[in-house]
Amino acid sequence: MSDWASLGDSERALEKAMADLNAEREKLTELSRVWKEERTTIKAKDQSLSMTFDGRGDLVELVFNESKYRAMPPAQLASVILETLRNGRAKSLERMNEIMGVGGSQDGIDLAAFATGELDAEKIMESLMGPMYEKMDEFGVEMPGRRETPRREE
Repeated sequence: MSDWASLGDSERALEKAMADLNAEREKLTELSRVWKEERTTIKAKDQSLSMTFDGRGDLVELVFNESKYRAMPPAQLASVILETLRNGRAKSLERMNEIMGVGGSQDGIDLAAFATGELDAEKIMESLMGPMYEKMDEFGVEMPGRRETPRREE
């Protein structure tokens, strides 16, 4: 890299990659806060019950309306419970999508897998760092201590 323009380009690319990484890190910090602190309460359409979900979309409280549910046939009550449960989980995932950006992270962190703990930390870091590594590779910048990451197929 004897060309000064190339050196400047690689420095700008690195700065942009680091800014992108910091933006993703801020999103993940906010997401962690939501998981720990926020609650969402959803009422059934017929007002027979309400459910409260934590920031991950897990049910933490189920409250039945005084007696309305008692007059319901079991199949109808089950249907109301399942519908309200789905709506509550969807609302929680909408909140996560809102934090991470439309459709999740730009490099495809699966928020549902992330929320349920099915996505491991290595995959998260690869998703965040991958674009930076690709840009560094384009400019021939070596990263000491970097493990080799598989190339994405296009």
